[in-house]
Amino acid sequence: MRERIQNRNVEIAVIGLGYIGLPTAIMFANSGFNVTGYEIREEVVKKLNSGTAHIVEPEINRLLQEAIKSGKLRATSNPEDIKNKDVYIICVQTPLREDKTPNLEYLESAVKTVARAMKKGSMVIIESTVPPLTTVRMARLIETLTGLKAGEDFYMVHAPERVMPGRIFKELVYNSRILGGITRESADLAEILYRTFVKGQIFKTDPTTSEMVKLMENTFRDVNIALANEFAFLAHQYGINIFEAIELANTHPRVKIHIPGIGVGGHCLPKDPYLLLSSAKEDFGLIKKAREINEDMPLMAKDLLFEAFKTINLPPEEAVVTVLGLAYKGNSDDTRNSPAYVFIEAIQDDVKEVRSYDPYVNGTHKTLEEAVKDSDAIVIATDHSQFKKLNWEELGKLMRNKIIVDGRHVIDEPPKGFIFKGIGRGEY
Repeated sequence: MRERIQNRNVEIAVIGLGYIGLPTAIMFANSGFNVTGYEIREEVVKKLNSGTAHIVEPEINRLLQEAIKSGKLRATSNPEDIKNKDVYIICVQTPLREDKTPNLEYLESAVKTVARAMKKGSMVIIESTVPPLTTVRMARLIETLTGLKAGEDFYMVHAPERVMPGRIFKELVYNSRILGGITRESADLAEILYRTFVKGQIFKTDPTTSEMVKLMENTFRDVNIALANEFAFLAHQYGINIFEAIELANTHPRVKIHIPGIGVGGHCLPKDPYLLLSSAKEDFGLIKKAREINEDMPLMAKDLLFEAFKTINLPPEEAVVTVLGLAYKGNSDDTRNSPAYVFIEAIQDDVKEVRSYDPYVNGTHKTLEEAVKDSDAIVIATDHSQFKKLNWEELGKLMRNKIIVDGRHVIDEPPKGFIFKGIGRGEY
């Protein structure tokens, strides 16, 4: 197996062609491997095989077309097409249920699909973010379904993705990777495989440690964002600009405070703290409290909006509100767990109309001007670069009332003639 990997003579199947699976499949294909991407959505398969990606990411269409044209990558929705592959890389979602417990149905379904397709000697890699001990459980599931023995008859690895939308292809190459092998040989083989394009450091460990590492990374970020958001609450009480205060505090060599905002979105941060705690016998409250703070931030934006209504004696039920940005992250079309939707849901029964515009995501209006015309308030929910260059004087001329609520610190100096409210901007 080692020599075959080094010679690009192993065949790879990537299960799930979403935000992680598709770029991963492209990278391996353009590194010389024959890759079959398995995706149950037939419309996505058809689109990919024509050379067009179904997600927005810099360079993705060019790199996809290169992989398709070379014959190294093809997508399929037929499980027969992934039989007897040497390597299976699982990149499916692991969402939360309504009660905040992990929903591993997609993962278990993918593992069962792989178990029906794999052969003795195959390597199974889970890139999905999962609760601790999940990789071990999935290995046991494969053993039950196939009669093969993990670590002897097949290799098993947890290799969590560590990339950011908008920088995926660069970070796939240059970020470090954690490889948690169910045996040392499993991790060693995975290292040889990923080293075919990864230039960052590669660290090997056991799968449960690997699972913990991924969850700890995102929980660390979530807790620190919650601290920044709590600072933002205090800034309103004390009448200061929290962004200036954070910038000054961060001049200390041992301080790095995160940035507050309208909420924490994406596939990872809103979910991973709950995955981390899901199998724990006891937790001490900090992680859950941080989640509660971050989940409540859209409500803070609502409070600021309604404060602005009061200043002009505008009854909320008469107000037309335009939300700028639906993606959870700037310059992306990724709307997973976006706080923009939470904010919209929080206000829609209290105002006359909620409009939305996003240059990457379909909103209620196709153009900014249409979305803003005769509106009373603009709420910035995403930090798209386009929103940092807006001509507020011209937009103000289209509006009925001129209110701005900045949930992403897009505006440094409030434009003249507007009532301005911003999360953490207690000085206005």
